[in-house]
Amino acid sequence: MNHSELPPTLPQTDLTRHRRLREQGSLERAELNAILEAGFTCHLGVAVDGQTTVVPTVYGSDGQNLYFHGSVASRSLVASPHTRVCITVTHVDGLVLARSVFEHGVNYRSAMIYGIPRLVTDAEEKLAGLRCLTEQAAPGQWDYARQPNRKELAATSLLALSLENASVKVRTGAPDDGDGPDAALGTWAGVLPLTTTFGRPEADPALPEGIAAPAHIAGRAHSRAN
Repeated sequence: MNHSELPPTLPQTDLTRHRRLREQGSLERAELNAILEAGFTCHLGVAVDGQTTVVPTVYGSDGQNLYFHGSVASRSLVASPHTRVCITVTHVDGLVLARSVFEHGVNYRSAMIYGIPRLVTDAEEKLAGLRCLTEQAAPGQWDYARQPNRKELAATSLLALSLENASVKVRTGAPDDGDGPDAALGTWAGVLPLTTTFGRPEADPALPEGIAAPAHIAGRAHSRAN
């Protein structure tokens, strides 16, 4: 992925400035890229007919733009190119279990991207964006499966959101009350790690016998998903 064109430091604006838990904030674009590259699902927040809507969807990132897609009839996608949106990507890495409920928390990696998406109409970029999105979720699948035809492309809206304005927060480590009064309670405290992994591929029941999962799919079994 080409990350060279955007500055290495994230800009601070009224939207992206860290106001709470500033110690968990990061201004490193490399941190943003790592969070985006680690996943393939996001939540799109957009106002549709005056109603705030949050839509889960898949995405792909090329280091310059975050691509997401859907049906041309999707109300959220129809509204997106004309209004400011917020896209969030979050990975939960564990529960932080402290000595008091007040100090409980979550270890996580999170990014929020703000802006007005643009509808991708250039045929070459549209294919490249759909490839980026497909490869983000299942590397190797774009060249393995049949690629979209003209009718399918016409029925699909692809939007691109610049990664210029983003906010990143990361929390790691143990509970924060190890040196406070509650340390004398004798209550167990620590982190309960959480990892998401892919299982073994499950073949479509309609698949004829003798067609095995390709290496790029079979090889992901038991690997981390984020």
